[in-house]
Amino acid sequence: MKPTGVRYAVLGVATANAFLLYLDRICMNQAAKPIRTAFGLTNEEMSYVHMAFTLAYGLFEIPTGWWADRIGSRRVLTRIVTWWSAFTMLTAAAFNYPVLLVTRFLFGVGEAGAWPNVAITFSRWFPLSERGTAQGIFFMGAHLGGGLTPLLVTALSQYFEWRALFLLFGSVGFLWAFAWYRWFRDCPEEHPSVSPGELAHIQRGRVVGSGHHVGRTEWCRILGRRTVVFLCLMYFTQVYGFYLFITWLPSYLRDSRGFSALTLGILAGLPLVLSAIADVLGGITTDSMVKRFGLRTGRVVIGAGSLGAAGLFMIAGTFVNNPVLAAVLIALAAASSNFLLGAAWGTCVDIGGSQSGVVSAAMNTAGQAGGILSPIVLGYVVQHFSNWSAPLYVTGALYLLGAACWFWIDPTDKI
Repeated sequence: MKPTGVRYAVLGVATANAFLLYLDRICMNQAAKPIRTAFGLTNEEMSYVHMAFTLAYGLFEIPTGWWADRIGSRRVLTRIVTWWSAFTMLTAAAFNYPVLLVTRFLFGVGEAGAWPNVAITFSRWFPLSERGTAQGIFFMGAHLGGGLTPLLVTALSQYFEWRALFLLFGSVGFLWAFAWYRWFRDCPEEHPSVSPGELAHIQRGRVVGSGHHVGRTEWCRILGRRTVVFLCLMYFTQVYGFYLFITWLPSYLRDSRGFSALTLGILAGLPLVLSAIADVLGGITTDSMVKRFGLRTGRVVIGAGSLGAAGLFMIAGTFVNNPVLAAVLIALAAASSNFLLGAAWGTCVDIGGSQSGVVSAAMNTAGQAGGILSPIVLGYVVQHFSNWSAPLYVTGALYLLGAACWFWIDPTDKI
């Protein structure tokens, strides 16, 4: 019987989820100005609103990943998307600052674990030789969502006020959750549309023990493992840099490089546009190198090379005098740092097996710690040194340290 391609449909639906996740998340950034006006908030108070989400997201990442390891991503991801969609819509009902803070914190609680759940899905639905590509395409959906949301919000703002936008964007998630729960199954063996040929292809390249984890979770053995520790340290640097691009980069380009509003809009979105391309190319490249040179080389070379290039591009961007060239170099740093996503999340699945949710959640939690610190450190450094180049040097140096972490990461060290 001719092999089916149900796993590609799974990838498509998961990628749509990534797009929706960033649609709801970035919408808050774009609506920040009218929200500040509506509630009379200062920039500092608004920063705590953003931090409430990131804090909750980081705190509940590992528990949600552990839960999905045990009962499967079909039910857990349905709960996640339903919850975050509800609190996206409830953001429109906020009537003062404390309610807004609580709502965004609960939004973060609900969204936590989305990435690890997708990692679990890919561990069960894709053979090892295709996981990097699957992760790359998935993250392309996320970054496209982040890049297109500002344009979409700007266009819709001509017809709707900010509360209506949250109601509109939140409602789409309920449709996704309904379709996911009705159609998806945790394992390809359970899906009626998967042919014997496709099932055999997946099973031949799937890690043994990639089903539900039913035993006791040995937290110290997992989180104390050298590969997991250095994955977390590496991802801290990657997400630290990513938050610079989505929070402070427009201010840097405007205040330090002097771009006009039109040019600023184009160049501020360039990192996410280039990152979407890098996501897919990085996933394809790591899978290709795994086939040719083995698992460790295929993951480590891509991971270390990506962050190494990101560090050099970032530091070079601060040295050049031409503003456009500086913006392009910084955008290339963003793309380079995201080139490793297929390798990084693929490594979590490579070593995690039936506990991929816990491993990937631990890595992503460390990343969120970097995301919390990034805007705070950048704001402090700019204010203290009165120099926009200083925080970019810090980010470049962290990228280089993240590249070094890959030399202690072994994707063959299976838990």
